[in-house]
Amino acid sequence: MAMMVREIALRSDWFSGSTPTVIETIYFGGGTPSVLDSADLNFLLDTINKHFKVGSSPEITVEANPDDLTSDYLKALSRTPVNRLSIGVQSFFEEDLRLMNRAHNATQALASVQMATDFFDSISLDLIYGIPGLTDEKWTHNINTALQLGVSHISSYALTVESKTALAHFVKKGIIPKPDDAQAQAQFLMIIDQLEAHDFVHYELSNFAKEGYFSKNNSAYWLGKPYLGIGPSAHSFNGAQRGWNVSNNSQYIHALHENLLPLEVETLSLNDRYNEYVMTGLRTIWGVDLGRLETEFGPRFKTYFVQQAASHLEQHLLYIDGEIVRTTRKGKFLSDGIASDLFLLNL
Repeated sequence: MAMMVREIALRSDWFSGSTPTVIETIYFGGGTPSVLDSADLNFLLDTINKHFKVGSSPEITVEANPDDLTSDYLKALSRTPVNRLSIGVQSFFEEDLRLMNRAHNATQALASVQMATDFFDSISLDLIYGIPGLTDEKWTHNINTALQLGVSHISSYALTVESKTALAHFVKKGIIPKPDDAQAQAQFLMIIDQLEAHDFVHYELSNFAKEGYFSKNNSAYWLGKPYLGIGPSAHSFNGAQRGWNVSNNSQYIHALHENLLPLEVETLSLNDRYNEYVMTGLRTIWGVDLGRLETEFGPRFKTYFVQQAASHLEQHLLYIDGEIVRTTRKGKFLSDGIASDLFLLNL
């Protein structure tokens, strides 16, 4: 933690500009931030306030695994400025959690959220669909359980098989079947229908929330706002540059001991910025603004986008609402692939 404090101090100019950036959201994520106790969190928050201008009511989120959440920990956490929890439930079924090699069990998955509602109003939980053996009936049960728990935000992702994991090994050996894309798409559409019927807004491809509970952290990323990541492997963006820290803990610590940033920086070209805007825009309810394409990137970019989008409009994967291009219900699951068709490699 001491090295993270040092990095915060060294990165205090990341948002440099004529108008100071006001921090709207602070997110403790990646790895297991719930191993930090309340004193650690308060110390890090004090350090951030010392080096940056923080808004009067920032969203402050802690990611947590269900097995880390006890009543005592939640009580202590509620006495800090943290005002939002993101709980990695994934499933309420034991067999799914074992298949994904999760540390928690189904009892902990349920109990952690029940306990958290005693201390926090703003709670998000993660659910994964497309798991081999996850029937539509079980998936419906997972969604309904989340709704009955009264959470205000749900993030839902398709199962992906990461290389060099136990799951990848089992799939390769044929012990577990490969995730089925058709099943994943069907279950994706199921969660859209069930959550929207309960007044959740599908504001980003993988995120649903009640009005007033959109994640400021998620929204900032998808709206292209600048952000600063602290710690090994953390990524940052300041509007013109993208940076990423080394992933090796020893290299990270050694560099900061020498007062050096363990950071690589890439300056984004106009093409890069256009491609990122298209990708993020199509994933959200805010879509891609044709007027912004013209004013920010130039008429050629708008013309190119409209030409490339024509076939997707004909297939009813995209639609135009005034000057805004969005994905249709049919196109949502395919939004990343659609965006790649609209990318510009050279101009």
